[in-house]
Order: sequence, then structure tokens, then C-alpha cells
Amino acid sequence: MIKLIVGNKGAGKTKTLISMVNDAVKTSKGNVVCVEKGNTLTYDVNHQARLIDIDHYAVSGFDAFYGFFCGLFAGNYDITEVFVDATFKVGGRDFNAFAGMIEKLVKLLDENGATMTFTVSCDKSELPESVCKYII
Repeated sequence: MIKLIVGNKGAGKTKTLISMVNDAVKTSKGNVVCVEKGNTLTYDVNHQARLIDIDHYAVSGFDAFYGFFCGLFAGNYDITEVFVDATFKVGGRDFNAFAGMIEKLVKLLDENGATMTFTVSCDKSELPESVCKYII
């Protein structure tokens, strides 16, 4: 399952994500992963969540981002939830490429039974229609 937290800068997306990560750590029967750009969430996210700084892996573009997620799931079958902050800072502002990655991730997540939540910094009207059904 995919969830998108959408809003312009300053809308509180990251605070919502942090709350969701910390709640997931309390209730998940598997591993919770939080992917961020930089080390900004270190003190906000519960230490039981696996916090990954995407900058350490030189990921850029949505194809590389998708490959990174495939590697996460290939290396750990116990992941139940993945949270991603600053999605467009990693993948770029190509909304159609983002939609393509989401389509591929839906199949990957169905196979693994996991949930992914992304913060998406834009207006809802800018996103392709195919991803709007994932907005929470």
C-alpha cells in the first residue's frame, strides 16, 4: 500500500511523517524504515526505526530510487513499513517519473505486504491523476 502526504513547503508534512513513524514502531510486528535526505530526523524518530540517510547511497532520480527500495526489500523480508521524507529532493521534480515509480512500487509492496508513505512537496493539482488516489 502506498500513502502520500502532500502539501507545499511548511504544511507540516514532516511532522506528520515523524508521528506516523513513531506510531508504527509501537504497533508493527516487523521492521520500520525511515528514509531521509540528510540527518535531520535523527532525534525525532524513535531509535527502533531504521533511519537511512539516502545521501550515503548517491541515489538520484526515480529509477535509482526504485532500485534502492528493491534492495531494501531484497535484503530484509521483515520490513512492514517504509517512510520517505523529501521525495522530490531525491528523485527530482519529474511528476510523471514519480508516478511511474509509484506504479512499480505498488506491485513490489503487494508481493511483500508492506506499506510505504512519502512526503511530497507540491500542490495536489500538480500530481498526475494516477497517484492522487494514494493521497491521505
